Amino acid sequence: MNPLEWLYPLEWVVAALMVVWHNVLTFLGLDPAGGAAWSLAIVGLVVTIRVMLIPLFVKQIKASRAMQVIAPELKAVQAKYKGKKDQASREAMSRETMELYAKHKTNPFASCLPILVQAPIFFALFRVLNVHIKSPAEGGQPEGIGLLTSDLAYQAEHATIFGAQLSDTFLRVPAGSAAQYVSAILIAMMVATTFITQRQLMRKNMPKAALEGPMARQQQLIMYALPFIFIITGPNFPVGVLIYWTTTNLWTMGQQFYVIRRNPTPGSEAERALQEKRAAKDLARSIKRGETSLEQIEAEKQAELEEQRKQRQQPKRTQPRSKRKGGPQQRNAAPGGAEALNGDDPSDGEEPDAPGDEPPAKPKK
Repeated sequence: MNPLEWLYPLEWVVAALMVVWHNVLTFLGLDPAGGAAWSLAIVGLVVTIRVMLIPLFVKQIKASRAMQVIAPELKAVQAKYKGKKDQASREAMSRETMELYAKHKTNPFASCLPILVQAPIFFALFRVLNVHIKSPAEGGQPEGIGLLTSDLAYQAEHATIFGAQLSDTFLRVPAGSAAQYVSAILIAMMVATTFITQRQLMRKNMPKAALEGPMARQQQLIMYALPFIFIITGPNFPVGVLIYWTTTNLWTMGQQFYVIRRNPTPGSEAERALQEKRAAKDLARSIKRGETSLEQIEAEKQAELEEQRKQRQQPKRTQPRSKRKGGPQQRNAAPGGAEALNGDDPSDGEEPDAPGDEPPAKPKK
Protein backbone atom coordinates (compact mmCIF):
# COMPACT_ATOMS: atom_id res chain seq x y z
CA MET A 1 0.00 0.00 0.00
CA ASN A 2 1.31 3.43 -0.97
CA PRO A 3 1.71 5.59 2.17
CA LEU A 4 0.52 8.63 0.18
CA GLU A 5 -2.80 7.08 -0.87
CA TRP A 6 -4.53 8.95 1.96
CA LEU A 7 -3.91 12.11 -0.13
CA TYR A 8 -6.22 10.85 -2.91
CA PRO A 9 -9.27 12.98 -1.87
CA LEU A 10 -7.06 16.08 -1.72
CA GLU A 11 -5.48 15.20 -5.06
CA TRP A 12 -8.99 15.01 -6.54
CA VAL A 13 -9.82 18.52 -5.23
CA VAL A 14 -6.50 19.98 -6.46
CA ALA A 15 -7.00 18.49 -9.94
CA ALA A 16 -10.61 19.74 -10.07
CA LEU A 17 -9.53 23.31 -9.19
CA MET A 18 -6.88 23.20 -11.88
CA VAL A 19 -9.46 22.08 -14.46
CA VAL A 20 -11.91 24.84 -13.43
CA TRP A 21 -9.23 27.52 -13.81
CA HIS A 22 -8.04 25.98 -17.08
CA ASN A 23 -11.60 26.21 -18.47
CA VAL A 24 -11.88 29.85 -17.35
CA LEU A 25 -8.57 30.74 -19.02
CA THR A 26 -9.56 28.87 -22.18
CA PHE A 27 -12.83 30.81 -22.23
CA LEU A 28 -10.79 34.02 -22.01
CA GLY A 29 -8.92 33.07 -25.18
CA LEU A 30 -5.80 31.15 -24.11
CA ASP A 31 -4.72 28.06 -26.03
CA PRO A 32 -6.15 25.05 -24.11
CA ALA A 33 -3.10 22.97 -24.98
CA GLY A 34 -0.61 25.74 -24.24
CA GLY A 35 1.69 25.97 -21.24
CA ALA A 36 0.38 29.43 -20.34
CA ALA A 37 -3.15 28.11 -19.68
CA TRP A 38 -1.96 25.25 -17.46
CA SER A 39 0.67 27.34 -15.64
CA LEU A 40 -1.88 30.06 -14.89
CA ALA A 41 -4.29 27.32 -13.77
CA ILE A 42 -1.74 26.48 -11.05
CA VAL A 43 -1.56 30.19 -10.17
CA GLY A 44 -5.37 30.17 -9.94
CA LEU A 45 -5.13 27.15 -7.64
CA VAL A 46 -2.86 29.18 -5.34
CA VAL A 47 -5.25 32.14 -5.34
CA THR A 48 -8.21 29.91 -4.48
CA ILE A 49 -6.41 28.17 -1.62
CA ARG A 50 -4.94 31.37 -0.17
CA VAL A 51 -8.32 33.12 -0.21
CA MET A 52 -9.75 30.17 1.70
CA LEU A 53 -6.86 30.42 4.19
CA ILE A 54 -7.39 34.12 4.99
CA PRO A 55 -9.24 33.32 8.29
CA LEU A 56 -6.27 31.16 9.34
CA PHE A 57 -3.90 33.95 8.34
CA VAL A 58 -5.79 36.39 10.59
CA LYS A 59 -5.60 33.85 13.41
CA GLN A 60 -1.87 33.48 12.76
CA ILE A 61 -1.35 37.24 13.11
CA LYS A 62 -3.30 37.38 16.37
CA ALA A 63 -1.39 34.40 17.76
CA SER A 64 1.98 35.87 16.78
CA ARG A 65 1.19 39.20 18.43
CA ALA A 66 -0.12 37.51 21.57
CA MET A 67 3.13 35.53 21.77
CA GLN A 68 5.09 38.78 21.49
CA VAL A 69 2.98 40.34 24.27
CA ILE A 70 3.56 37.46 26.69
CA ALA A 71 7.25 37.09 25.80
CA PRO A 72 8.41 38.98 28.97
CA GLU A 73 6.15 36.81 31.15
CA LEU A 74 7.45 33.64 29.49
CA LYS A 75 10.99 34.84 30.10
CA ALA A 76 10.14 35.43 33.76
CA VAL A 77 8.79 31.87 34.10
CA GLN A 78 11.93 30.47 32.47
CA ALA A 79 14.15 32.57 34.76
CA LYS A 80 12.16 31.37 37.80
CA TYR A 81 13.04 27.73 37.07
CA LYS A 82 16.47 28.30 35.57
CA GLY A 83 18.93 25.66 36.72
CA LYS A 84 16.20 23.48 38.29
CA LYS A 85 16.25 20.14 36.53
CA ASP A 86 14.18 18.04 38.89
CA GLN A 87 10.90 16.55 37.67
CA ALA A 88 8.70 18.69 39.94
CA SER A 89 10.26 21.95 38.69
CA ARG A 90 9.87 20.91 35.06
CA GLU A 91 6.22 20.06 35.56
CA ALA A 92 5.59 23.34 37.41
CA MET A 93 7.29 25.29 34.60
CA SER A 94 5.19 23.51 31.94
CA ARG A 95 2.02 24.08 33.93
CA GLU A 96 2.67 27.82 34.39
CA THR A 97 3.56 28.17 30.71
CA MET A 98 0.32 26.48 29.61
CA GLU A 99 -1.67 28.64 32.06
CA LEU A 100 -0.08 31.70 30.45
CA TYR A 101 -1.09 30.47 26.96
CA ALA A 102 -4.65 29.79 28.16
CA LYS A 103 -4.90 33.22 29.81
CA HIS A 104 -3.99 35.02 26.58
CA LYS A 105 -5.82 32.48 24.35
CA THR A 106 -2.81 31.64 22.20
CA ASN A 107 -0.17 28.97 21.64
CA PRO A 108 3.07 28.82 19.65
CA PHE A 109 1.59 26.40 17.09
CA ALA A 110 -1.24 28.73 16.03
CA SER A 111 1.23 30.83 14.02
CA CYS A 112 2.17 27.72 11.99
CA LEU A 113 -1.39 26.85 10.93
CA PRO A 114 -1.23 28.25 7.34
CA ILE A 115 2.00 26.34 6.64
CA LEU A 116 0.66 23.12 8.19
CA VAL A 117 -2.54 23.34 6.13
CA GLN A 118 -0.65 24.04 2.89
CA ALA A 119 1.78 21.15 3.29
CA PRO A 120 -0.76 18.42 2.28
CA ILE A 121 -1.90 20.56 -0.67
CA PHE A 122 1.73 20.85 -1.76
CA PHE A 123 2.19 17.06 -1.71
CA ALA A 124 -1.18 16.54 -3.43
CA LEU A 125 -0.13 18.81 -6.32
CA PHE A 126 3.21 17.00 -6.45
CA ARG A 127 1.38 13.69 -6.96
CA VAL A 128 -1.04 15.15 -9.52
CA LEU A 129 1.90 16.33 -11.64
CA ASN A 130 4.13 13.30 -11.03
CA VAL A 131 1.51 10.54 -11.23
CA HIS A 132 -1.84 11.55 -12.69
CA ILE A 133 -0.73 13.63 -15.69
CA LYS A 134 2.30 11.53 -16.50
CA SER A 135 2.13 8.72 -19.01
CA PRO A 136 3.07 5.35 -17.51
CA ALA A 137 5.10 4.47 -20.62
CA GLU A 138 6.36 6.12 -23.78
CA GLY A 139 3.39 6.83 -26.01
CA GLY A 140 0.89 5.76 -23.35
CA GLN A 141 -2.03 7.73 -21.97
CA PRO A 142 -1.98 9.27 -18.45
CA GLU A 143 -4.69 8.03 -16.09
CA GLY A 144 -5.99 11.41 -14.92
CA ILE A 145 -8.07 11.90 -11.79
CA GLY A 146 -11.62 13.16 -11.24
CA LEU A 147 -12.43 16.14 -13.48
CA LEU A 148 -8.92 15.89 -14.90
CA THR A 149 -9.79 13.33 -17.54
CA SER A 150 -7.23 11.24 -19.36
CA ASP A 151 -7.39 13.57 -22.41
CA LEU A 152 -6.92 16.69 -20.29
CA ALA A 153 -4.07 14.99 -18.42
CA TYR A 154 -2.37 14.18 -21.74
CA GLN A 155 -2.85 17.79 -22.81
CA ALA A 156 -1.36 19.07 -19.52
CA GLU A 157 1.56 16.64 -19.78
CA HIS A 158 2.65 17.94 -23.19
CA ALA A 159 2.01 21.63 -22.52
CA THR A 160 5.28 23.57 -22.26
CA ILE A 161 6.27 26.94 -20.80
CA PHE A 162 9.52 28.34 -22.24
CA GLY A 163 10.37 24.82 -23.39
CA ALA A 164 9.72 23.07 -20.05
CA GLN A 165 6.88 20.68 -19.30
CA LEU A 166 5.02 21.02 -15.97
CA SER A 167 6.28 17.59 -14.84
CA ASP A 168 9.96 18.24 -15.70
CA THR A 169 12.50 18.47 -12.87
CA PHE A 170 15.98 19.95 -12.80
CA LEU A 171 17.64 16.55 -12.27
CA ARG A 172 15.61 14.54 -14.83
CA VAL A 173 16.15 16.62 -17.96
CA PRO A 174 19.21 16.86 -20.22
CA ALA A 175 21.95 19.20 -18.97
CA GLY A 176 21.77 22.62 -20.58
CA SER A 177 18.21 22.13 -21.84
CA ALA A 178 15.54 24.84 -21.67
CA ALA A 179 13.70 22.84 -18.99
CA GLN A 180 16.78 22.88 -16.76
CA TYR A 181 17.19 26.65 -17.12
CA VAL A 182 13.50 27.22 -16.34
CA SER A 183 13.78 24.97 -13.27
CA ALA A 184 16.91 26.75 -12.07
CA ILE A 185 15.25 30.18 -12.39
CA LEU A 186 12.15 29.00 -10.54
CA ILE A 187 14.26 27.42 -7.76
CA ALA A 188 16.17 30.71 -7.36
CA MET A 189 12.88 32.63 -7.22
CA MET A 190 11.45 30.19 -4.66
CA VAL A 191 14.51 30.50 -2.41
CA ALA A 192 14.68 34.31 -2.73
CA THR A 193 10.97 34.87 -2.03
CA THR A 194 11.10 32.54 1.00
CA PHE A 195 14.05 34.45 2.49
CA ILE A 196 12.61 37.91 1.75
CA THR A 197 9.24 36.95 3.27
CA GLN A 198 10.86 35.78 6.52
CA ARG A 199 13.20 38.78 6.70
CA GLN A 200 10.36 41.24 6.05
CA LEU A 201 8.39 39.74 8.94
CA MET A 202 11.31 39.83 11.39
CA ARG A 203 12.88 43.17 10.55
CA LYS A 204 9.84 45.36 10.04
CA ASN A 205 6.94 43.86 11.98
CA MET A 206 8.45 42.75 15.28
CA PRO A 207 9.17 44.90 18.35
CA LYS A 208 12.75 45.17 19.60
CA ALA A 209 11.97 43.03 22.65
CA ALA A 210 10.88 40.16 20.37
CA LEU A 211 14.18 40.32 18.45
CA GLU A 212 16.09 39.18 21.53
CA GLY A 213 16.18 35.89 23.37
CA PRO A 214 16.04 32.22 22.34
CA MET A 215 12.77 32.54 20.39
CA ALA A 216 14.25 35.27 18.18
CA ARG A 217 17.34 33.15 17.57
CA GLN A 218 15.13 30.23 16.50
CA GLN A 219 13.29 32.46 14.04
CA GLN A 220 16.59 33.72 12.62
CA LEU A 221 17.71 30.13 12.26
CA ILE A 222 14.51 29.30 10.36
CA MET A 223 14.99 32.39 8.17
CA TYR A 224 18.36 31.07 6.96
CA ALA A 225 17.62 27.33 7.13
CA LEU A 226 14.49 27.26 4.94
CA PRO A 227 16.16 28.71 1.82
CA PHE A 228 19.07 26.30 2.29
CA ILE A 229 16.63 23.36 2.50
CA PHE A 230 14.91 24.50 -0.71
CA ILE A 231 18.27 24.75 -2.50
CA ILE A 232 18.79 21.05 -1.73
CA THR A 233 15.23 19.80 -2.37
CA GLY A 234 14.25 22.21 -5.18
CA PRO A 235 15.96 20.27 -8.01
CA ASN A 236 13.61 17.34 -7.26
CA PHE A 237 10.41 19.42 -7.62
CA PRO A 238 8.48 19.46 -10.93
CA VAL A 239 8.18 22.80 -12.70
CA GLY A 240 4.48 22.97 -11.80
CA VAL A 241 5.27 22.61 -8.07
CA LEU A 242 7.95 25.30 -8.34
CA ILE A 243 5.37 27.62 -9.95
CA TYR A 244 2.95 26.83 -7.11
CA TRP A 245 5.50 27.48 -4.33
CA THR A 246 6.88 30.66 -5.86
CA THR A 247 3.35 32.02 -6.38
CA THR A 248 2.31 31.24 -2.81
CA ASN A 249 5.47 32.98 -1.54
CA LEU A 250 4.63 36.07 -3.58
CA TRP A 251 1.08 36.01 -2.16
CA THR A 252 2.45 35.74 1.39
CA MET A 253 4.87 38.60 0.74
CA GLY A 254 2.09 40.86 -0.56
CA GLN A 255 -0.23 39.87 2.30
CA GLN A 256 2.45 40.66 4.87
CA PHE A 257 3.28 43.95 3.16
CA TYR A 258 -0.38 44.99 3.40
CA VAL A 259 -0.62 44.02 7.08
CA ILE A 260 2.68 45.71 7.94
CA ARG A 261 1.59 48.95 6.31
CA ARG A 262 -2.01 48.96 7.58
CA ASN A 263 -1.91 47.18 10.94
CA PRO A 264 1.68 46.77 12.18
CA THR A 265 2.69 45.09 15.41
CA PRO A 266 2.76 47.51 18.39
CA GLY A 267 6.30 48.63 19.15
CA SER A 268 7.70 47.59 15.78
CA GLU A 269 9.61 49.67 13.25
CA ALA A 270 6.59 49.47 10.94
CA GLU A 271 4.34 51.02 13.61
CA ARG A 272 6.77 53.93 14.06
CA ALA A 273 6.81 54.52 10.29
CA LEU A 274 2.99 54.38 10.17
CA GLN A 275 2.67 56.92 13.00
CA GLU A 276 5.10 59.29 11.24
CA LYS A 277 3.14 58.90 7.99
CA ARG A 278 -0.17 59.66 9.74
CA ALA A 279 1.35 62.66 11.50
CA ALA A 280 2.60 63.99 8.16
CA LYS A 281 -0.88 63.56 6.65
CA ASP A 282 -2.53 65.35 9.59
CA LEU A 283 -0.04 68.18 9.23
CA ALA A 284 -0.72 68.49 5.51
CA ARG A 285 -4.47 68.66 6.19
CA SER A 286 -3.94 71.35 8.85
CA ILE A 287 -1.89 73.44 6.42
CA LYS A 288 -4.51 72.98 3.71
CA ARG A 289 -7.30 74.11 6.04
CA GLY A 290 -5.27 77.12 7.18
CA GLU A 291 -5.05 75.98 10.80
CA THR A 292 -1.27 76.32 10.71
CA SER A 293 1.52 77.41 8.36
CA LEU A 294 4.98 76.23 7.41
CA GLU A 295 6.51 79.25 9.19
CA GLN A 296 4.71 78.36 12.41
CA ILE A 297 5.78 74.71 12.14
CA GLU A 298 9.37 75.76 11.53
CA ALA A 299 9.25 78.11 14.53
CA GLU A 300 7.91 75.31 16.75
CA LYS A 301 10.67 72.97 15.57
CA GLN A 302 13.32 75.59 16.30
CA ALA A 303 11.82 76.16 19.76
CA GLU A 304 11.93 72.42 20.48
CA LEU A 305 15.54 72.18 19.30
CA GLU A 306 16.50 75.17 21.45
CA GLU A 307 14.81 73.60 24.48
CA GLN A 308 16.66 70.32 23.90
CA ARG A 309 19.93 72.22 23.53
CA LYS A 310 19.36 74.00 26.83
CA GLN A 311 18.59 70.71 28.57
CA ARG A 312 21.80 69.16 27.25
CA GLN A 313 23.91 72.13 28.35
CA GLN A 314 23.75 72.11 32.15
CA PRO A 315 25.58 75.35 33.28
CA LYS A 316 27.92 74.99 36.25
CA ARG A 317 26.95 76.88 39.37
CA THR A 318 29.54 79.47 40.45
CA GLN A 319 30.03 79.94 44.17
CA PRO A 320 30.27 83.48 45.60
CA ARG A 321 33.76 84.67 46.46
CA SER A 322 32.94 84.57 50.14
CA LYS A 323 32.39 80.74 49.95
CA ARG A 324 35.38 79.87 47.82
CA LYS A 325 38.43 78.24 49.37
CA GLY A 326 40.63 80.95 50.84
CA GLY A 327 37.74 83.50 50.96
CA PRO A 328 37.65 86.48 53.34
CA GLN A 329 36.15 84.50 56.24
CA GLN A 330 38.85 81.82 56.06
CA ARG A 331 41.58 84.43 55.71
CA ASN A 332 40.45 86.14 58.95
CA ALA A 333 40.53 82.79 60.80
CA ALA A 334 42.89 82.18 63.74
CA PRO A 335 46.60 81.66 62.91
CA GLY A 336 46.25 78.03 63.89
CA GLY A 337 44.05 77.31 60.87
CA ALA A 338 44.82 74.88 58.14
CA GLU A 339 46.66 77.46 56.06
CA ALA A 340 48.89 78.46 58.92
CA LEU A 341 49.68 74.84 59.70
CA ASN A 342 50.55 74.14 56.10
CA GLY A 343 52.66 77.26 55.91
CA ASP A 344 50.62 78.54 53.02
CA ASP A 345 50.41 82.22 52.44
CA PRO A 346 46.74 83.02 51.79
CA SER A 347 47.75 85.85 49.57
CA ASP A 348 49.73 83.59 47.18
CA GLY A 349 48.22 83.50 43.74
CA GLU A 350 45.27 85.74 44.71
CA GLU A 351 44.73 89.42 44.84
CA PRO A 352 43.56 90.74 48.21
CA ASP A 353 39.87 91.43 48.40
CA ALA A 354 38.86 95.04 48.23
CA PRO A 355 37.17 96.40 51.35
CA GLY A 356 33.91 96.63 49.49
CA ASP A 357 33.97 92.89 48.75
CA GLU A 358 33.30 91.86 52.35
CA PRO A 359 29.68 91.00 53.13
CA PRO A 360 27.79 93.71 55.00
CA ALA A 361 27.24 93.18 58.71
CA LYS A 362 23.76 91.92 59.72
CA PRO A 363 21.73 94.56 61.59
CA LYS A 364 21.21 93.81 65.27
CA LYS A 365 17.69 93.22 66.45
